[in-house]
Amino acid sequence: MAWLCILFADVFEIAWPFMLKSLTKLSVWWSLSVALVGIPVMFLLRESVKQLPVATVYAAFAGIATAGTAIIGMAFFGESTNPSRMCSLVLIIVGLIGLKVFSGN
Repeated sequence: MAWLCILFADVFEIAWPFMLKSLTKLSVWWSLSVALVGIPVMFLLRESVKQLPVATVYAAFAGIATAGTAIIGMAFFGESTNPSRMCSLVLIIVGLIGLKVFSGN
């Protein structure tokens, strides 16, 4: 359950930068609405730390969000897909798999 909470929190975390980018041409008040996306993240992470170590939760959350944002940026926004960047993403994913395997849950 804790890992599902992390994944759901990452859905919100991955979405907000793209929402913010799409709102740059609108008023600042619309951009502030993106902050509301962060509210569910805190509740979901709180549930995760009840079952997993805080360091594992934060590292998994940040890693999934980083990889997810980079992948979506490459797939939909034409961001760079050079070999060094792809290798870095693979390393993040391997690290996340390691956290899951060795977390004890």
